[in-house]
Amino acid sequence: MPQPPVFDVLGVGFGPSNLALAIAVTEHNAAARPEDVVTAHFLERQPRFGWHRGMLLDDATMQVSFLKDLVTLRNPSSSFSFLNYLHGQGRLVDFINHKNLFPLRVEFHEYFEWAAEKVDDLVSYDHDVVAVRPVTEDGAVTHFDVSSRTSGGEVEVRRARNLVLATGLRASLPEGVVQSDRVWHNRDFLHRIESLEDPKRLVVVGAGQSGAEVTAYLHERFRGAEVCAVFARYGYSPADDSSFANRIFDPAAVDDFYAAPEQVKRRLMDYHSNTNYAVVDNDLIAELYRRVYREKVAGAQRLRLLNLSCVVELAETADAVRVTVESLSTGARTVLDADAIVYATGYREADPTGLLGELAGRCLRDEQDRLRVGRDYRLVTEDRLLGGIYLQGGTEHTHGISSSLLSNTSVRVGEILRSVLDRREPPPVPVQPAYAISAYRLG
Repeated sequence: MPQPPVFDVLGVGFGPSNLALAIAVTEHNAAARPEDVVTAHFLERQPRFGWHRGMLLDDATMQVSFLKDLVTLRNPSSSFSFLNYLHGQGRLVDFINHKNLFPLRVEFHEYFEWAAEKVDDLVSYDHDVVAVRPVTEDGAVTHFDVSSRTSGGEVEVRRARNLVLATGLRASLPEGVVQSDRVWHNRDFLHRIESLEDPKRLVVVGAGQSGAEVTAYLHERFRGAEVCAVFARYGYSPADDSSFANRIFDPAAVDDFYAAPEQVKRRLMDYHSNTNYAVVDNDLIAELYRRVYREKVAGAQRLRLLNLSCVVELAETADAVRVTVESLSTGARTVLDADAIVYATGYREADPTGLLGELAGRCLRDEQDRLRVGRDYRLVTEDRLLGGIYLQGGTEHTHGISSSLLSNTSVRVGEILRSVLDRREPPPVPVQPAYAISAYRLG
């Protein structure tokens, strides 16, 4: 049986994190001696690059500076920068005149697509990773065989010295809530919105940025519909994006967090949760308040904020979803018959070891059963597991609040690549070119 193609780095998932890694590898190889070239490939289950497409609202902006793009903090002179993208699109001067650090989310997604096209020789789309198996030599795991399946059912195997898992976040829904034609998570918002025809009432659950954006969008788009926002807080809470607070996203803050005792880590997360979790941009809060007040003056309230409340029952009928909302202060219940309910209830980190099969048992865990992760984002494993398994995401407990955010992506991938290079032994055979994407096919 022929040996599968062997790569120094095989990435699972191709969102912004592994896209940034592909760029870092490309830039390294462009300046490297032939013997120092890193072979890399990435597998992505989607048919093309996509990042939160369901929330690419027309007027929604990024919550991070454009300078925290895929490359700039790692390599300010990179040709893959957002500024170089703007220059190529003929919009650089216009963007400068806009005097805004925060691009439209749609525009930043177009930048990601532009960058992904420049490294598309390193990625196989429409490949769902289904298994990872150890390759042993003298009792030690030296490589990983990664099997992926295409939408046509064909299985391919690639062999890697190092894995980089960037499988993203999973939509979080309250216990017992199941998605349906009328019950959505905001992840799929724009994919579902076209199914609504002249809705009379819509319900949004959640007090964070996504919940506020969805509420504003529905209220603006469906002028004949009542929009009810339900959340347990008294009101939307503003995000702290002040200069000092933003230091929690600095690359140096990762070092501070990683070295801190567990009780300090917890305190840091508590102190700075209002920079990222269940908070809303001030401008959007002000806009929603203006709308509520304007409607009170007009005597026709179409935007209702059901604060200090939670949804306690859902029941779908033939033409609606019946939503029972309970006041947390009085226990009084309000029943709303809605055309749809949107849960903007966030995301949760997925356990990446679910892909690793028997290798998962060789990854060490701490006293709270969390994965142990090195400062270089490499999983701490048994000594006989020589191949590297790196995480992009799923490291908040070790690396802090920015572990799943764009803020440190460009720096993080540089650290991962440096770790791979530092741990690499000279290959015994000529290195396979980084652009090779052939695979050993099964069946």
